[in-house]
Amino acid sequence: APAKEEAKAPEGLIHRVGLADFKAAMKEGIQLVDVRTPEEFEAGHIESALNYNVNGPDFVSQVESLDKSKTVMLYCKSGGRSARAAKQLQEMGFMTIYDLEGGFTDWSQE
Repeated sequence: APAKEEAKAPEGLIHRVGLADFKAAMKEGIQLVDVRTPEEFEAGHIESALNYNVNGPDFVSQVESLDKSKTVMLYCKSGGRSARAAKQLQEMGFMTIYDLEGGFTDWSQE
């Protein structure tokens, strides 16, 4: 019998939001990922964030450990790297992704 064509998973949603909406979406136990370098992370980060460097060689294997059915929230310095990370997570099958526009720069200025 011919192999069944694999059904393509529905694409997850990327919500690119500003600081207020990002904070509003943050809940207890959220999967919060800082995609900057370890050096940037050390210098200051959002409490409870995991540091998975989007430019690092281990990024894909690190995010594979997250729950794809649960919301993942991403940020970087200003929004460039997190947008790239969001696209990658979407392609990997994550269903709900929040990307902080303005990044940690906006967060730390509050």
